[in-house]
Amino acid sequence: MSAPLLKVNDLQVSFKMFAGEVQAVRGISFTLNKGEVLAIVGESGSGKSVTAQTIMRLTPSPPSYIKAGSILFDGKTEVTKLTEKQMQKVRGEEMGMIFQDPMTSLNPTMTIGKQIAEGLRKHQGLGKSEALERAVELLKLVGMSNPEERIGQYPHELSGGMRQRVMIAISLACNPRLLIADEPTTALDVTIQAQIMDLLRDIQQKTGTAIILITHDLGVVAEMAQRVLVMYAGKVVEQGELNDIFYHSRHPYTWGLLSSTPRLDSDRSGELYSIPGTPPDLYAPPKGCAFAARCPHAMKICRERDPEHFSISDTHSSACWLNHPDAPKVTPPMAAGGVSHV
Repeated sequence: MSAPLLKVNDLQVSFKMFAGEVQAVRGISFTLNKGEVLAIVGESGSGKSVTAQTIMRLTPSPPSYIKAGSILFDGKTEVTKLTEKQMQKVRGEEMGMIFQDPMTSLNPTMTIGKQIAEGLRKHQGLGKSEALERAVELLKLVGMSNPEERIGQYPHELSGGMRQRVMIAISLACNPRLLIADEPTTALDVTIQAQIMDLLRDIQQKTGTAIILITHDLGVVAEMAQRVLVMYAGKVVEQGELNDIFYHSRHPYTWGLLSSTPRLDSDRSGELYSIPGTPPDLYAPPKGCAFAARCPHAMKICRERDPEHFSISDTHSSACWLNHPDAPKVTPPMAAGGVSHV
């Protein structure tokens, strides 16, 4: 079996602030295989975007710093050890990123043609006219209308959906083997969201690019991902294949996320379920399980000791004391179709 394209091991990322240290990512580990789509889900503040930006080495330092851990790309490149100059060669050429807000991610002073061509000229050595020709081809690939005209326009002349297509074109310009999509549909309306996700799915199937998809939308996860990581308070609390998470989840936090997802086939009326409480303060993370204060099944040990990752199957693990052989039996909610309020 070939080595994974990306291997993250015990990654810890903190921010040194005036009030103390914010432990944004607290020891996460995962792998991404070539051509795979991996979804990372969780509430705001769970560490999803910091993880993605750290893989790309885009978190500002200071105040951020990699406290510990390893990010191994293609079995040979240790990303945490690269200088900024070395990392500039990796970004764009080997890894691409789609940021969550297309309204502010593009340079307002440059035409979109120049912004797409910039990476092509830097990484592939294309001349100005060749790069602009390739920019037109990329805009056609992402479904942009009138691409020959668009390359001469500025970001403010385009709609939100068009800007996001430009972002995708920039990220794909040099045929990267890894594409990180950080909530790529956040600022878009529902119809455009669907178009963008269809576009990403189509591109992934055509190019075989591996994708890390960061999202709040479990519907998008169900359509695109092969594997899912559930993050909470800077840690991975559950991970597994798509069916493991949606139909056989073994962590109360995952149950809460699934319960709070609206379903067309549900006969439930009234307000949507929401997980009670708020995430912990990462200036001073709790001693035991970070979810214990919000968990209806919390036991004494949950508040005293952080749970290990219990192996549910070869593809599925969950960091919850309920999976310990001596734990009281709790009947998990039904599969995603009928998740009860936990």
